[in-house]
Amino acid sequence: MSIPTTRLGRTGLTVSRLALGTMTFGLQTDEAVSHQILDKAAEGGINFLDTADVYPLGGTVETTGRTEEIIGRWLQKQGSAGRRRFVVATKAVGKVGPNSWDQGASRKHLLDAIDASLKRLQTDHVDLYQLHSDDRETPLEESLEALDVIVKSGRARYIGVSNFLAYRLARALGKAELHKLTRYVSVQPRYSLLFREIERELLPLVGEEGLGVIPYNPLAGGLLTGKYKPGATPEENTRFTLGTAGGMYQDRYWNERSFNTVTQLHQLADEAGVPLATLAVAWVMANPLITAPLLGASRPEQLDATLAAADYKLDPALKQKLDELTAEYRKGDAPR
Repeated sequence: MSIPTTRLGRTGLTVSRLALGTMTFGLQTDEAVSHQILDKAAEGGINFLDTADVYPLGGTVETTGRTEEIIGRWLQKQGSAGRRRFVVATKAVGKVGPNSWDQGASRKHLLDAIDASLKRLQTDHVDLYQLHSDDRETPLEESLEALDVIVKSGRARYIGVSNFLAYRLARALGKAELHKLTRYVSVQPRYSLLFREIERELLPLVGEEGLGVIPYNPLAGGLLTGKYKPGATPEENTRFTLGTAGGMYQDRYWNERSFNTVTQLHQLADEAGVPLATLAVAWVMANPLITAPLLGASRPEQLDATLAAADYKLDPALKQKLDELTAEYRKGDAPR
């Protein structure tokens, strides 16, 4: 198995074509298992690690930062050259403390948040620092100015965003150009066979602007593994049951429409002789605008099928069938 590399947007930075998402670390998976997952990803050729200061998923304010701490201790175990082997990305904006200013994209919070993340990660810089979501209460200019300071101080090499609407990202790119501030180089949106809305406006924008795309949820929270059955109750200690995040995942995917589609996708995967998880990730990678899908896991062996997507050659005829079967997910709401 080999994972090719690609440039992150128009930057000179090269990253593996698959990245490891870590939001399960510290709650759904303990530290020992989390380190095994990191080992498996590294052995499989992944050099791109993504986290966030609010992780683990489904935790509370008291558990924020635990995932970064787990990654920091793993990076230290890699030896003196270990940190240089990996591209490390993290995110800020979510609530990480009791004060009203312990969240958002204000200058105060971002400058505090980057230092806290670096301490937990046990490093003097991150390679990519991202806004986890769009803070509408803070002017875009204020956030950009703070991120510009962070980059120029050496605490981050590049900046990006996650969960931004296309028009807000376009405004931010314009303001960065106008004020000669550090420009966003990447976006991290939700994208899978069961959620294709970004194809309508966001992907055309990033294509024109040359941004990297690091999609999360390529397996739709695990639904595209095919292990969940319609009518069943979500299993405990999965993304569909962990804290408030569990409700969010159920709202996104746990419905008759999704299960019907997954059944048909499973049939196509069986006909092709490939696990549905491999096929789902390969379909995301087949989009030329995608840089590196984020793979998540709660056990090391779960990475086997998704890592295999790097070597899987998606037949154009099969891709067309997948496109046609899931075309309705470009539109958002279910047909009425």
